[in-house]
Amino acid sequence: METRRPSAEDKFSFGLWTVGWTGADPFGTASRPALDPWEYSDRLAELGAWGITFHDNDVFPFDADEATRRDRLGRLKDAADKAGLTIEMVTTNTFTHPVFKDGGLTSNDRSVRRFGLRKVLQAVDIAADMGASTFVMWGGREGAEYDGSKDLFSAFERYKEGLDTVAGYIKSRGYDLRIALEPKPNEPRGDIFLPTLGHALAMIAELDHGDIVGLNPETGHEQMANLNYTHQLAQALWCGKLFHIDLNGQRGLKYDQDLVFGHGDLLSAFFTVDLLENGFPGSPDAPRYTGPRHFDYKPSRTEHMDGVWASAAACMSTYLLLADKARAFRADSRVTEAVAYAGVPDLATPTLDDGETVDAFLQGDDGFDAEKAAERDYGFVRLNQLALEHLIG
Repeated sequence: METRRPSAEDKFSFGLWTVGWTGADPFGTASRPALDPWEYSDRLAELGAWGITFHDNDVFPFDADEATRRDRLGRLKDAADKAGLTIEMVTTNTFTHPVFKDGGLTSNDRSVRRFGLRKVLQAVDIAADMGASTFVMWGGREGAEYDGSKDLFSAFERYKEGLDTVAGYIKSRGYDLRIALEPKPNEPRGDIFLPTLGHALAMIAELDHGDIVGLNPETGHEQMANLNYTHQLAQALWCGKLFHIDLNGQRGLKYDQDLVFGHGDLLSAFFTVDLLENGFPGSPDAPRYTGPRHFDYKPSRTEHMDGVWASAAACMSTYLLLADKARAFRADSRVTEAVAYAGVPDLATPTLDDGETVDAFLQGDDGFDAEKAAERDYGFVRLNQLALEHLIG
């Protein structure tokens, strides 16, 4: 099946750190050369990408002076504009340099926290200058390996303080930016604070400026916690907090594999695309995600430069293939019948009648027969088999 070429309407976006990963890992040195940021952006544009994203130190070194920062950021912006690319998200790196080995916002060392917060705020300025709409915050070093190493109450207080400071700064400057927290359970820390989407939602609820703070769930990060990524996206949408997404592939409870999208749990990827493209099957008026389809993956260490671009193209191609199959799945009359048989549309009906009080409910008698209801066949297996047939047939 031939896949159409990606277009701007698809809103496919890549982090510069994805195609820019040179293959270095804890067990081996780089397996391919590093290019300048604008070289990566030019090639992504040629492949049909709509946007790019970056960490501050993807563009300039950690210790770069102001002139170097301005020069390299300007060259990237010029290249993106010339290529017709949108810089849709910017983030900051508070995990690579050893100064952040105990975190940026939750380090036990107050001077490190002050340094880290300044670095984050400077990256917010960069995001605004580059025209980004989202500022992602991944707390990769915010955590611990040893339970006795942290006053955990104070750690969450400092995390809240840092997030509120950044969100308040965005408001005070009048920036058209929203913050998206990116949960992850572990790696590089033994245990990372805000390990899942639910933990991040709980933190957002405690913030003074939580109205502009939402979520950036990543496929592999949620699956590393043995969670269902599509369910996590759905809950974020239900809460009005799905500000950004990171798509990649993951096969079970391993290290963060960052595979090409769809190269892990393919059936899960199918239903992720189904949700993103078709919405909720029984709730047509429910919120829909309209933001970038952002890929946060890593080209395999086995690939050289040709393989880097092939892997980026594969992310987009896989998404488009799954989108076509998901649309065909929802248009299939057999699926419509199976969805109705399963009672999926009925879930949208409130359990209590309009205006029904709890007292009236308790006093009522629906004539319900539990034994008869227990004999109901829901047909979930047939519905899933139809999805599988569309996926592989």
